[in-house]
Amino acid sequence: MPNQTGPRRDLKNFVLPDIGRLIETEDPWEPCQLLDPSGKSVEPVAVYFKDLMAADSSPLTPRSYGMDLLRWWRFLWALGIEWDRAVREDARDFMLWMKLVDKPVRVHWRHRGKAPSALPAASLASKPTPGTPNPITGKPTMGKKYAPATRAHCETVLRTFYDFHLERNAGKLLVNPFPLVRNRRSARVNAHHNPEKEHRKQRTGLYRPKVPKRIPRRIPDEKFTEVFAGLRSHRDRALLAFWIATGARAEELLTSQQGDAVVGQQTIGVTRKGTREYQELPATPDAFVWLRLYQEEAWKKGVPRGRKQPLRWTLRRPWRPLEYDAARMMFNRANELLGANWTLHDLRHTATFLMLDDPDMPPVYVQHILGHKYLSTLDIYNRPTRDDVITAGLAHHARRERLRVNPPPPPPAPGYNPASLANLFGGQP
Repeated sequence: MPNQTGPRRDLKNFVLPDIGRLIETEDPWEPCQLLDPSGKSVEPVAVYFKDLMAADSSPLTPRSYGMDLLRWWRFLWALGIEWDRAVREDARDFMLWMKLVDKPVRVHWRHRGKAPSALPAASLASKPTPGTPNPITGKPTMGKKYAPATRAHCETVLRTFYDFHLERNAGKLLVNPFPLVRNRRSARVNAHHNPEKEHRKQRTGLYRPKVPKRIPRRIPDEKFTEVFAGLRSHRDRALLAFWIATGARAEELLTSQQGDAVVGQQTIGVTRKGTREYQELPATPDAFVWLRLYQEEAWKKGVPRGRKQPLRWTLRRPWRPLEYDAARMMFNRANELLGANWTLHDLRHTATFLMLDDPDMPPVYVQHILGHKYLSTLDIYNRPTRDDVITAGLAHHARRERLRVNPPPPPPAPGYNPASLANLFGGQP
């Protein structure tokens, strides 16, 4: 198929083909592979992944980048374009397509091949309109379109991918199809920055969308209690108790081994996501109680036991260490009982709010517990939340209504002695 550019390309009716795939190999030398429709590895992507791993990136980075590269490669395959012959118009159309198209709907594996009438009633139940706020949490539900953060991540990955191959002079590649903004093509970021002022975030890619600032959400105490009551096992209760106590990221807490939970010191060790450093975090006695209940139950069933063994396992045979996707599904099931859409990361936000609400807890300690590099990252928690704003606004209207119904008495005429008025009517002078 010829390389179609300009107005002749019909993006409105373009459907991204489901060809090629990204696989996880469980090989530390090559964690992920991008395969073409014939099942062969895409060499330019394999070289890029190897460079990422040599740069000490997380093993999860190739998978994250690979999803964006797979989407781009499918776009190229559908239009018959070689990766190193793509031009700016191709990148423009791809980013425009991502902005306007509806995301593909993933059907659960249990429901594949079934007609809508054959699906269970629960799957057909009415749900909030995509993109509208959840009535319980106030957070917007998942929209039909690709989120700005997803498009921004995709643009950054593809631009850096082509920059990497331009430096290597790979193949027939002559230009990066994902250009920088016009005023940045010959200058670095903040080249003329005033050192007395804070750095401003600047948009680098020409097709990179503007990403709205995320407001951290906290789970109210009463709602957290309801979510906790909806959990099915001691393992899940221990997990939630540790997440809300330590403020650790969801995947960090899943790296703990049985020897990392020190009951006497009331700490649990985790491996940090970014630096991959080992750090001990303080937890609550309740978290260790739930953990002990889970361990006694699991060991009787035959779950492996030992200081170097994973701390949490699947609930059924064959025993496997609990992974992030399974933990997320567990939390989502408890969410569905309330009709809420909180995420595991909201537990980290909630723990942060609880620590910052304590006047005797120095923010620098909170920064260390969260594993943040800079203290300024805690500034986002100083912004009022949606619930705080609504509560303050309603209280303002209530005060105005009380003043309208019961207005204060008019001030006395000038010349009266305030002390005499206080003795006469009672009150402070």
